[in-house]
Amino acid sequence: MTPYLPGESPVHRCPPGAKILALVAVGTALFALPRLDLALAALAATGLLYGLAGITARLALAQLRPLAWILVVLVLVQLALDGWLSAMLVAARLAALVLLAGLVTLTTRSADLIEALQNGLAWLKPLGVNPAKVGLAIALTLRFIPVLAAITAEVREAQRARGLERSLVALTVPVVVRMLKMSDDIAAAIDARSYDPDQAGG
Repeated sequence: MTPYLPGESPVHRCPPGAKILALVAVGTALFALPRLDLALAALAATGLLYGLAGITARLALAQLRPLAWILVVLVLVQLALDGWLSAMLVAARLAALVLLAGLVTLTTRSADLIEALQNGLAWLKPLGVNPAKVGLAIALTLRFIPVLAAITAEVREAQRARGLERSLVALTVPVVVRMLKMSDDIAAAIDARSYDPDQAGG
């Protein structure tokens, strides 16, 4: 799975700050207003945005594939506790948020994402908070969501070939090891570029 897909679509050209605000607004609305019609509308709108961005349905569904078992568990629990309407609400709401977060990372460069977050968090400076550090942390977290999903899917396929698809340990350990290795690589890359968040934060 590619963290960023270059393109010239309206979604790609949309300012990173606007994308982040839209993600926050949609997430807040979905949880503040637990309505199935709203969740389904958000899910449908996100699907249309993927099409507008020129991202294939296969790649869009790949954002959800690693979370499929979590969705199934949540749906079954809600189905048992509150009925099918509640189960559909949980599934639609989670799917919409994951897809929307994936769309932001797929259509926004890391540098642009970090800069937008840093500018948006500038008001924290008087409180002693470094906006550059916070922005970098949030940007890396958003980037790691699709990357973690891809790694999980790859490990699951490899373990399925070995007949270990039902072993939680066989799935979790390789994923954790690969994520730690990736974290070290990212830290090394940041150091190699002499990036100083203290100076970046002003």
